[in-house]
Amino acid sequence: MIDVSGLTKVIDTGIHRVEILKGIDLSIPTGQFAAIMGASGSGKSTLLGLLAGLDAPTSGKIVLDGEEITGLPEDRLSVVRGRKIGFVFQSYQLIPTLTAEENVLLPYELVGRNGSGGRKRARELLMEVGLDDRMDHYPVQLSGGEQQRVALARAFMVRPPILLADEPTGNLDSANGRHILELLIRLNAEQGTTLVLVTHDANLAAHAQRRIVLQDGLVVADDLSA
Repeated sequence: MIDVSGLTKVIDTGIHRVEILKGIDLSIPTGQFAAIMGASGSGKSTLLGLLAGLDAPTSGKIVLDGEEITGLPEDRLSVVRGRKIGFVFQSYQLIPTLTAEENVLLPYELVGRNGSGGRKRARELLMEVGLDDRMDHYPVQLSGGEQQRVALARAFMVRPPILLADEPTGNLDSANGRHILELLIRLNAEQGTTLVLVTHDANLAAHAQRRIVLQDGLVVADDLSA
């Protein structure tokens, strides 16, 4: 589902040259739950951003679900992101002027779909994450844990084959963090997506089928659970 070869990312200001990724080779099969770990500055969030097509590598190749995204024009990249990738961010990234239901429905509308089928799925997903009584609430009316549950429902809205999560429990207390992780694992299993989760939390990564450790822009460990 995800194939990466020779991936590098270099920031060159003319004064300083910083190698963030130094040649990453990685293959993640369909349906796998992989955690990418590493200390701050190891390159894990940069790698996730490249996988999402939010940034371009300096060199190397990224193939998502059989389509190479390196070098694609932005209009095509937007289509790939909209149809193939779901996102869960640490900071939720909800639209404050939209209700919970409207936030979940947004990816559906962005790929040009409309109709009652989308609204029905949005409501079903919000019920799945336990927010059936909060559908008409705005983000400011929701707790952090509730906002992240809305973000989870939104990530699964268009049934993307790939889900990318960047520190999804980082802004939550331990109880809410556990709840979000349980929901993420359950929804991921039910939807059959390929999940790549970036975290510095070893306890969180322990739930993954595979743990990939980055250090100074290189893969230094790649452990597959039995």
